[in-house]
Amino acid sequence: MVLPRSVALERLAYTLTAPALAIAPNLTPDGPANIAVLLAGAAGTANLIHAATSRLPGSGQRILRSFPLALAAGVDLAAVWTPGYGPWQTDVLLAAGWALLSGVFAPLSRTGRRGHRPAPVTELPAIPAVSLPAALTARAEPQKEPLHPEDGANLYTRSAREVWERAGLPGGTLLVKAIPHPDTKRDLTILLRSKDPGRPIRSLSPADVAAAFAVYEQEVALAPVEQQTEGRQGGPGWLQAHITPDATARRAKAPTLKERWADKVAGSKGGAPGSELVARTRDEERGVTFYRAKMADETEVPRIDLAKVCRGLGIPADDSCVFVLIDGSEFLISVFDTPPLSQIFPATRELLTPDAKGMYVCGYTTTGQPVKNMIYQHDKNAARHGLILGVSRSGKTQFFANDMAAMSLAGQVVWLGTVRKDEKTSVLGQYIDRQGSNALWMARSLRAARALCDIRAEMPWPHDGQPHDYKPGDPRCPYRQLNVFGDEFMTCTKDEEYGEFIQTIADDLTVTGLKYGVGFNPAGQSPFAHDGFSSGMKANLRQNSRAVVFNMGNPSSTRKAVEGAMENPHDVPTIPTRYSQQEGSVIERAMRGEADPENGVSTGGVAIIVLDNGRAVLMRSLFADFDTDLAKIFPDEVVHLTDYEISELDKRGLWFDWNEPERPGEFHPAPDDGDDDESRRRGGGGKPGGKPAAKHRPEVTSARQALEAIKTLVP
Repeated sequence: MVLPRSVALERLAYTLTAPALAIAPNLTPDGPANIAVLLAGAAGTANLIHAATSRLPGSGQRILRSFPLALAAGVDLAAVWTPGYGPWQTDVLLAAGWALLSGVFAPLSRTGRRGHRPAPVTELPAIPAVSLPAALTARAEPQKEPLHPEDGANLYTRSAREVWERAGLPGGTLLVKAIPHPDTKRDLTILLRSKDPGRPIRSLSPADVAAAFAVYEQEVALAPVEQQTEGRQGGPGWLQAHITPDATARRAKAPTLKERWADKVAGSKGGAPGSELVARTRDEERGVTFYRAKMADETEVPRIDLAKVCRGLGIPADDSCVFVLIDGSEFLISVFDTPPLSQIFPATRELLTPDAKGMYVCGYTTTGQPVKNMIYQHDKNAARHGLILGVSRSGKTQFFANDMAAMSLAGQVVWLGTVRKDEKTSVLGQYIDRQGSNALWMARSLRAARALCDIRAEMPWPHDGQPHDYKPGDPRCPYRQLNVFGDEFMTCTKDEEYGEFIQTIADDLTVTGLKYGVGFNPAGQSPFAHDGFSSGMKANLRQNSRAVVFNMGNPSSTRKAVEGAMENPHDVPTIPTRYSQQEGSVIERAMRGEADPENGVSTGGVAIIVLDNGRAVLMRSLFADFDTDLAKIFPDEVVHLTDYEISELDKRGLWFDWNEPERPGEFHPAPDDGDDDESRRRGGGGKPGGKPAAKHRPEVTSARQALEAIKTLVP
């Protein structure tokens, strides 16, 4: 084997340096030559230690190259320490031994260096004896070009190339580079390019890469290659594969929060498909954890299944403690330690006093933000309607009190009609202009409000003597806004005597009342046509109010109640029957035979308010204490109509005590003298103008009754 020239030169250098190594420390221990030897030895020792503790390819060669320098420092220190040249010329013997040992290691340090590797000794194949014509006609086989021209690849990349070539170059690709992942044993990223220049990579799959490197398919991820400023190419002819068996095993056992979100929440079957977790923050003072996320594609709208999100994150799916807030392509999930809406927010005059735009605080959201309602539409120069829905004992009357107090504080007139008398409405009657408790009273109030529209249409304004449309907040306006409340409105519309009249006048009032400063505020348990709401009335109420929906009995009914007033009715928050915070495991309690904890809190006062942008917000309305004195939230004086309006209503026979019995001919034609009491009560029509009322027929519930009814129609 031919000895490389560099090895011979290196051995010669060791031979010439040995005498200097023995003489320098004895003649001038502090001289520059000796100091240079010590510095070189220190550098060699540091490089040797780093190479011995490093896992990078080529560490063995670095150790062999650093060994002579480190050993020279040891010989120099021994020569300095011994007096003279030492006993039996020890310094000379150590220097000679150093040169001899370094010369032995010189060839070994070059076995990993390219260009000095000795050619393998192989036997030449025997040349077959062929005839002269065959030798002349034989065509020389073309020599195969190497797959990877000499590109300076390290040992790690060359080893990965051998694995890739042994697999048969999957997908017709060449392995350009292999990069190990830090702090892992088996994870790496390989850079691939098409074997044929200018051709795209078409048929490579994660399974091909996994088979080549003996890992599972789910542990391989293919990704495109972007062009870089250093000159690396990209595009369809390039591909990179991330092979992560170690990271996948760790992710399955102990995933980070973002990894868990990506695996359990953002997947196609997760609670928020296509989303990305932005951050998780904790507010210890309020006892809440926030998960802020966004859609990977900003053009998509979040589709959130809150129960699935909770299961994916490993948190209790509790309706009373977990809430979601959507803003475009972003959303916020709030996880509270205790139900935030179980807190009571007392109503005060400061909160209920409207600002210059007619807005007042009506409640607070789960995040503690104040929610505002309006007493008029500042941007439309008009009064406002109101739509308040909810089952019994859900908090509608409490909201009435706050709404009426805000209107009274702004100098507006309030009327309240209910289907029957109760304690709360009677208390409210002490602080407003008028209040009554039957269908007849509601019919009279709506009739008077409708007449006020005609009166105000001709009512001159003092500054120019001409009538004008209502302008809220204009000090020149000669009248005050009138707000007519109808509690249990749907029940009144089903009244046999006055229901049709109430529904007709209310429908007309929602269309024409706004421009004359008259707002209608019905409340009940259903917003559907068969319960007294025509489609036009419902549309006017929703578009000219902030609909407030309390507990409707179940989420489906709540969603239907606000349908049409929201951009996305599927994002309606859930209002449970009671706020019952989950404690422990239901399964474990069942196995032990223990009763479930009774820690429910009423959701009365919790409502959904639909804001101007069609977004539904869950809030708890302010609490007005009827057991004490409501005077602290109402103004000191009750606001009434103007004298001019009262006189005009009196001229029309519409201003009197609306609690008195029905006057003859008021809603029905005056009966003849021969009619009995029943005919006087039911003989006329339900509408003004003398139109006869439809004859009341018994309800048909069977085929026989239907046949009898048909027979009565035959003359």
